[in-house]
Amino acid sequence: MKHIRKIRMGMVGGGQGAFIGEVHRIAANIDGQIELVCGAFSSDPERARASGEELFLPADRCYGNYEEMIAAEKALPEGERMDFVVIVTPNHVHFPVAKAALTAGFHVLSDKPATLSLEEAQELAALVEKTGLKYGLTHNYTGYPMVKQARFLVKNGDLGKIRKIVVEYPQGWLATPIEQEGQKQASWRTDPKRSGAAGCMGDIGTHAENLAEYISGLTIKELAADLTRFVDGRLLDDDGSVLLRFNGGAKGILYASQVSVGEENSLSIRVYGEKGGLEWHQMEPNTLLVHRLGEATQIQRTGSDYLCEEAANHTRLPAGHPEGYLEAFANIYRNFAADIAAERFGTEAPLYATDYPSIQDGVRGMAFIQAVVESSQNNASWTSLTDSTSQ
Repeated sequence: MKHIRKIRMGMVGGGQGAFIGEVHRIAANIDGQIELVCGAFSSDPERARASGEELFLPADRCYGNYEEMIAAEKALPEGERMDFVVIVTPNHVHFPVAKAALTAGFHVLSDKPATLSLEEAQELAALVEKTGLKYGLTHNYTGYPMVKQARFLVKNGDLGKIRKIVVEYPQGWLATPIEQEGQKQASWRTDPKRSGAAGCMGDIGTHAENLAEYISGLTIKELAADLTRFVDGRLLDDDGSVLLRFNGGAKGILYASQVSVGEENSLSIRVYGEKGGLEWHQMEPNTLLVHRLGEATQIQRTGSDYLCEEAANHTRLPAGHPEGYLEAFANIYRNFAADIAAERFGTEAPLYATDYPSIQDGVRGMAFIQAVVESSQNNASWTSLTDSTSQ
């Protein structure tokens, strides 16, 4: 695919001391299709500008806040200004930045969850539809090749009608109250004003929810959730178990925890149908286990000739060479950039160009968060997901 030039990116958040901002910059740079041209890297103007200078950006493209950045970039000639804004801030900043960027005519790529509330997500979805601009969400685990392969097998009918989905995402890093010691990443994730109505379920439970719906092609209809705050003094959930009912009749179990001592990022999923099943683990991402009735379990591997076109298109290295988190993240960026380029330059879009999480995934994620919180507050009562963008 030919680009006339690189796609120009502006970043909000991700400055000095941030973790995820650097991950985004590496992922965006892997394919050489995207160029970071400006940023407002911190809520502190001095730190924001210093962070931009460390990234070798011109001083006049290092902005003190996102409002200044969006206004200044919009005033530049079309041939110089950024093409899209990436948002890598704590959750409470996602919506105002996305709304300002879309209103000013810029495409948006955002960390998840999309917003702080379902109402904000619905408003954002309406704005995306009204402007016709592109909006992507970095549910980066959908970028793995073997996740694409799993999705293909389900869609192709290899497993038959889906009966059961089991998805889990345990971590152990919040087993102690490190937010009380000033740990930056823990501090905002456990603060309702910055994280939202859910803690663990909003942070990593939404990844599990999104992965389950992406692979199965099914949507969660209703759920029963039990959220817990195990650490004394913590304001948001650090553990949760959820029963799921999907449209189409499938049942599911979702478990997310940040107090499971010894666990790192153990996201995994198992999907079972009438004719077979599959199993994928994020910490062994190049392998997909496929089960079929009456047959031995098959081990499918990244880079193999028998993989579907979608999996092959998202594989970067020959079989046997490890590729993982950064490459999956980069696939989201590559696809988003290709989608922008096809529209902006009138070039033919590759098949993968629109394969990235959308604002509708963002609405689904916020509907999930709202439902799990409401259900848990009502003694794990069955609660429907409300995700209409018209509300």
